[in-house]
Amino acid sequence: MRPKVLRAGDTVGLITPATYVPDPDRLATAERTLKYFGLRMKMARNAGKRMGDYHLSINERLDDLHAMFRDPEVKAVFAIRGGYGSMHLLDRIDYDLIRRNPKIFLGYSDITAMHLAINKQAKLVTFHGPITLSRFTDYTQKYFRKALFESQPIGKVTNPPESNELRPTHTLRTIRPGVATGQLIGGNLTLISTTLGTPYEIETRGKIVFLEDVDEEPYSIDRMLTHLRLAGKFDGVAGVIFGECQDCRPKDYKPSTTIPYGLGEVLDNILGELKVPVLSGLTIGHTDDQLTLPLGVNTTLDATNQTLEIKEAGVR
Repeated sequence: MRPKVLRAGDTVGLITPATYVPDPDRLATAERTLKYFGLRMKMARNAGKRMGDYHLSINERLDDLHAMFRDPEVKAVFAIRGGYGSMHLLDRIDYDLIRRNPKIFLGYSDITAMHLAINKQAKLVTFHGPITLSRFTDYTQKYFRKALFESQPIGKVTNPPESNELRPTHTLRTIRPGVATGQLIGGNLTLISTTLGTPYEIETRGKIVFLEDVDEEPYSIDRMLTHLRLAGKFDGVAGVIFGECQDCRPKDYKPSTTIPYGLGEVLDNILGELKVPVLSGLTIGHTDDQLTLPLGVNTTLDATNQTLEIKEAGVR
């Protein structure tokens, strides 16, 4: 099920289903971002609050989510930020309400848990992409518009040009060559790993799966990828993309946890064993230049030529 395309003048509902926004002035940043795209902002009733380590209670966050999907004025629901705490909502969400009121739902990082749950329980295409506090570079704007404001397939996505060829930051690498087609699903590796064993865990068979993370040491990435492998989540997968992993390098040396190789070796050791196409380096996740990707649409991964083609529109 696909939500309706966004148009200039539409109202977007803003929620904070995870961590609070520490600086109220940053809410003005969110409003400026939406105005730039010709959109109106409607802040959820509790979105500016804070309670304890989170910004508000589970029920308040849940009420905000439901209110935005219930409100006929609101055409899309955007997360203001990620952080921590979205998993608290998964077994309390009214998925029938979402199914009856299909709208664009956008976010990334901790919001991955909600993407997985909504995609699985409500069968709704959702969008992995920038939060409203993100830095919207020209590249980010391009794919944000293509994904949400156009009812045609995005087509082939490409990484942005390198600003410094001597220190490239968006390097594509083929881990296993080949071509595969399947529905796109994925998100933050930590959240995907954490939801295993719950009714909301990722379904990977026959799908193109993308993974991303931030500030995780190689041993932690190794542990989570191994968890996915042991849980059978690479069995029958069509293809794998490993996106951005900012600051995923060894920190202080600890003999009990430090492994003698970096992220590249971890990916080669685990993903390189798969008998399917595997590509790393697409600008997915925690990066200023960020793709907006529809989850649940047909895609083709060509790891040999290092391309991903979105073959079906995420909106109607």
